[in-house]
Amino acid sequence: MLDKTDLKLLSLLQQDCTLSLQALADAVNLTTTPCWKRLKKLEDDGIIRARVALLDGDKIGLSLTAFMFVKTQQHSRDWYLAFVSVVSSMPEVMAFYRMAGEYDYLLRIQVADMKSYDAFYKRLVNGVPGLIDVTSSFAMEEIKYTTALPVAP
Repeated sequence: MLDKTDLKLLSLLQQDCTLSLQALADAVNLTTTPCWKRLKKLEDDGIIRARVALLDGDKIGLSLTAFMFVKTQQHSRDWYLAFVSVVSSMPEVMAFYRMAGEYDYLLRIQVADMKSYDAFYKRLVNGVPGLIDVTSSFAMEEIKYTTALPVAP
């Protein structure tokens, strides 16, 4: 069970994962050794999955965000595993969900432009049999984006 100190550490790391151990310890009123042990446990338990740098897609030439909705009539385990393998290996796919509702899957895709999206689309639909409906929507403006989960200490 996470306590207030764990939640505070998680909140701080989501804002800036480059904070030093000393800065984190000071912020939660611990010395460095117990703070390090808490961080290690959070990592070992899989609560902290990774520490990464978040990039600005526009500034590195990946300014088109597409949301792809996929329907299929294939629901066997073998098809699912093959589909997951193909989609997961495509670096343009930033997020990939199995859905309840009208569509079976949702993908968030980040590419340079429409031509790049078209190439991605063709690779996907030609690489996976059994897709019956693939519909996409394109983001015109990013209004809010965060990777921080709402953990309030």
